[in-house]
Amino acid sequence: MQRYRIIYSALFSLVLSDAALAADQEKKTPDGPRHSGTTATEQTTAASSGSPAARRATTVERIKVRGHIPATVASSATKTNTPLVETAQSVTVITRDEMDARGVLNLNQAIRYAAGVTADTRGGEGTRYDLYDLRGFTVPTFLDGLKLQDSPTGFAVAQTDTFRLDRVEVLKGPASALYGQSSPGGLTALSSKLPTNQRFYGGVTTTGGMFDLYRVDADVGGFATKDGLVRYRIYGTANGQHTQLSRTGSRRFSISPSFTFGGDGPTTLTLLGNYQYDPENGSYGGVPLVGSLKRASYGYLPRNFYDGDVPSEKFNRRHGALTYMFNHNFNDDWSFSTRGRYDDIRTIYRSVYNNGYYDSDDGSSGQMLSRSAYGTQEHTYNLAFDSQFKGHVRTGPLRHVMMFGFDYMQQRANDHEASGDAPDLDVLHPDYHMDIPALTPSQDYVTRSHQIGAYGQDEIRWKRLILTGSIRHDWYSSDQIERIGQTDTHQSAGQITWRASGLYHFDFGLAPYISYSTSFQPQSGLVSNDGGATMRQANPSLGKQLEGGVKYQIPGTSVLFTAAGFHIEQSNVLVSVANTGYNIQSGLVHSDGFEFEAHAQPYKNLMITAAVSVQKVHDDSTGKPLIQSGKGNASLFAFYTMPKGKLKGFGFGGGMRYSARAYGGEATYGSVWLPQYALFDASVAYDLANLSSSLRGWKVSANVRNLFDKHYISNCFAYGADGEYCYYGERRNAQASIGFSW
Repeated sequence: MQRYRIIYSALFSLVLSDAALAADQEKKTPDGPRHSGTTATEQTTAASSGSPAARRATTVERIKVRGHIPATVASSATKTNTPLVETAQSVTVITRDEMDARGVLNLNQAIRYAAGVTADTRGGEGTRYDLYDLRGFTVPTFLDGLKLQDSPTGFAVAQTDTFRLDRVEVLKGPASALYGQSSPGGLTALSSKLPTNQRFYGGVTTTGGMFDLYRVDADVGGFATKDGLVRYRIYGTANGQHTQLSRTGSRRFSISPSFTFGGDGPTTLTLLGNYQYDPENGSYGGVPLVGSLKRASYGYLPRNFYDGDVPSEKFNRRHGALTYMFNHNFNDDWSFSTRGRYDDIRTIYRSVYNNGYYDSDDGSSGQMLSRSAYGTQEHTYNLAFDSQFKGHVRTGPLRHVMMFGFDYMQQRANDHEASGDAPDLDVLHPDYHMDIPALTPSQDYVTRSHQIGAYGQDEIRWKRLILTGSIRHDWYSSDQIERIGQTDTHQSAGQITWRASGLYHFDFGLAPYISYSTSFQPQSGLVSNDGGATMRQANPSLGKQLEGGVKYQIPGTSVLFTAAGFHIEQSNVLVSVANTGYNIQSGLVHSDGFEFEAHAQPYKNLMITAAVSVQKVHDDSTGKPLIQSGKGNASLFAFYTMPKGKLKGFGFGGGMRYSARAYGGEATYGSVWLPQYALFDASVAYDLANLSSSLRGWKVSANVRNLFDKHYISNCFAYGADGEYCYYGERRNAQASIGFSW
């Protein structure tokens, strides 16, 4: 605790000292803050990139979209706003415009068109969490540059409503050199809607659709003072929907106020709050493999089959968060930024679920589905901070963009779990109001963890050659006390990770590159190297990636093409030893693949995104692919808005999503492979101002996902006699919206 107090005191003093410096700067500015027509984000872009391309991108952005970062610029790979064509790593950007055009309702839907993604690993059923894989691995999520920490047991996990987001970036490959503990597959970086430089703006949108969907979203912002020194933005939503399963539904209420102090001056402070309440959020169950992927004696289960019990089903999540973002430009070359967030997440979860097999002599002929009951109450308290100095330095002909940073994460989690048996369910004549025996307390955890990281990065430019090096050291510690079994588990590890890359940007827009990066990821479990005589806690798994590719951006446009090949290795993976309570740490996972993406947002009234990926993910410990890893994906989405004529303002488009076959584990009959499938989406929109000037600001739109109602299995987890589960994919889902904006 003393160490924590020292860290908090140092951070608090740092913020206060820079706040005082900010106040001093404002006193020295007689005419108040400058109004340059850009947002604070754009000023950071201009300051942090020394390339002419970056300056051109910023200039265009000021004119065209009034404050948003261009679709051809991203910050997740380098923690500085850098043109994608000059970023030596694969990054997919999903803008607010693209999410609106596709009618995105959650993060799973947002990332479906990115290359290398195995989407919807819980299908259209388990939507309470954002579950997908990237290059074969589960990846963490960062919001506004700070990690949304997973809970130790996986229940009190945040889910960000995508309508409060301005953009999504999918960073592919190891990124621990800048972010600390992370996945070899990469990470997803979300950016919140924040105050802009407009005096008064806003919008209200109502949405209705299939499965009794309703949504009301409001977003209002502007200047709180006449000179724009203080700005605000408030977003709120109330929404709900029945899920595609019978007798289940979801509801959500959320509000996110934000204030920015300092206008367009050299010093700004943004405060962002968020409170989200999910009284219910669908089911987390599935269907048995026999009866879904494999035919049962009675045939196949319907896609709305529910394996739970109505009175026992409960999922209640409350998430409160407070974020600060402080930025100060000392001069044109050097700047300091710090940000931090406190998350408080409480989840109450209770359900009856199927065990993945039937209670009969012949598992393929019975119809009495074995079930169990489970419940938990988990509460997590999360802190995260990240501070960094950035500067421009010249050494002879070389130009450097340097960054030195420090970050810190802390978590405390309380978890009370209970479990028990539940009556079998007759799948042909289900009874969803059965007597469920009282649950027996099974586990009672208190977990404390923290991570400290120090990192540095140097981006060196010589003419059109860009060399980037990053290095970081992390110190990670975790203590978990289980009060029922009276066990105490401790983990402590330090790890150095790094990244090096080179890229050459030709005058005509071509940019070949190569990069090498590493990662580490703590993992829980006991390890023994002497047959169980002595035990120790597992060391973190380690990841490394070699990636090479080429990018091409048509000069003066947003049209960007990227192609990359990669090889990832994850080592130190735990391998369980049969009939024992320990593991050996000898596992090795390989992920090899190729990806291609094309983006134009927008170009001559056309928004287009295309992606193709081929990958092979292999687990050496089993000799099989990694469970739920797919062979690749392909997608195409295009949306065109008529620029003139009688149909001016009418937009239409559609998309195709293809998923290659995926590995689902080992069933009692052998290896499980999910069939490939292709789905189609459609979108239309119309700006009603083209009908009459009195309708200025009004817009209508409609979207359909899985247009032809394709029946498919999204994912399976097969563990033989221990259970074989599958998840149906999202059914056809249509929605329509009408909104007014100013």
